[in-house]
Amino acid sequence: MIALRPIHILLLATLVAFGASLAAPFHLDDYALFSDPAITSPSGWWEVWKPLQTRPLTWFTFWINFQLGGRNSAGYHAVSLALHLAAVWLVYATLRSGVTGNDVQGGRPSPVAEFGALMAAAVFALHPIQAEAVNYVFDRGTLLATVFCLLTLRSWRREREWHAAGWFALALLSKEECVTFPVFLLLAARAWRPAMGVMFGLSAAAGARLLVATAAVRGSGAGVQAGIAPLEYLGTQGLVILRYLRLLVAPYGFTVDPDIRISHAWWAWAVILGVAALLWWRHRHGWWFAAGLILLAPSSTILPAADLAADRRLYLPMLAFAALAGLLLERFDRRLGVALAGVLLVLSFGRTQTWASEQSLWREAVERAPNKVRPLIQYARTCEPRLALQVLERAKSLAPDDPRVASERGRRYLEWGQPAAALGEFGRALALAPNDPQAVNNRGVALLLLGQKDAAVADFRRALRLEPSFPDAAANLKRLGVEVR
Repeated sequence: MIALRPIHILLLATLVAFGASLAAPFHLDDYALFSDPAITSPSGWWEVWKPLQTRPLTWFTFWINFQLGGRNSAGYHAVSLALHLAAVWLVYATLRSGVTGNDVQGGRPSPVAEFGALMAAAVFALHPIQAEAVNYVFDRGTLLATVFCLLTLRSWRREREWHAAGWFALALLSKEECVTFPVFLLLAARAWRPAMGVMFGLSAAAGARLLVATAAVRGSGAGVQAGIAPLEYLGTQGLVILRYLRLLVAPYGFTVDPDIRISHAWWAWAVILGVAALLWWRHRHGWWFAAGLILLAPSSTILPAADLAADRRLYLPMLAFAALAGLLLERFDRRLGVALAGVLLVLSFGRTQTWASEQSLWREAVERAPNKVRPLIQYARTCEPRLALQVLERAKSLAPDDPRVASERGRRYLEWGQPAAALGEFGRALALAPNDPQAVNNRGVALLLLGQKDAAVADFRRALRLEPSFPDAAANLKRLGVEVR
């Protein structure tokens, strides 16, 4: 009989915490995968590598998923769970002998003892802030990039520097948010190597490519299309990072859509950087706190994103924050560490239950951000039409000039069999956003249901003029037997 080692028990605990994700549906942008021909086409394996495709390796794995299991969500969640388990094992295996093997001198990281490495892996594995990355299929890129970054670190630790560079290249092809990992590696190793120069070059190239792609791809929601200026984003991120740190210490108050407002909270940055500097110079383990901020920097500094905060952005930085937690827990009775792991397991199990359905996920978001419009719209989509219209009435009172609310009300009226009422809502949405192809297409659908085919065709064609690749309008014209021109 094979005796279970503590790391095996931790992996089983991770399965308990997140195993229910296998039965969960898709969420948010997950559905967009199936409108991408590069994913659904048998020959799409080549399309995922096109020049403006960000995260091509991640997209390639989605293509494999679709070819093997179609739209069955279980297969996609199984890959996410397997990647998380791999990351947990790599965190433990890498940290138990230290990142560099050197004692703390001039800010170098501390080697982590066996129990500290196990506790670091437990915090990384079971902390509920990891639930979003594990349960959200679309964020597979974060999981893949983290696994490859950990393989990079492990190869570097074994003095296989060019292997490390190869692993890091795969990390960048999975998700570009790991571009600061070479900085982390340089500060950890305190020695320059030619392979490290290659990694910095790869990071620069990946960052430049991301800037081009987010500017060129319509609706990317990042960079110049984020809807927020870089300095505004930077100022707001001080509060966002303080929220992340609070959730790490007191893991309560999670939500898929936090109510973060644009602000110029430079005082928050002063606090964060002051604490980082103090810990770096005064605490023997303080290096790890600064390392976590370095790994978080790509998503939480000057490259804007439409979503101001997202818990999944902590997944890779948790390598550093979990290492710090493991080093601190070495000082205490081991029973305290086991108890903490048990509490985190229960909390993550609860978070996974929240992610088990669209309705529970967005009901929680509405409760945690009652004055934010997007959670109300998303929650309404999970409700039957009558209740949905009540929820959307509340959204309308909060944001009377938001075209998204009018569009969603129109869609629910269509589901309720009231195309005339829907036409009024779609017309309002179009008045608020005259050049939105979706609003034009929606009005065409309502006109068609009211028997006004010619007017509907005109709207579908106008939607295509506004966005030539708009699939809904093209499909509507095809169903009517009308030539797309």
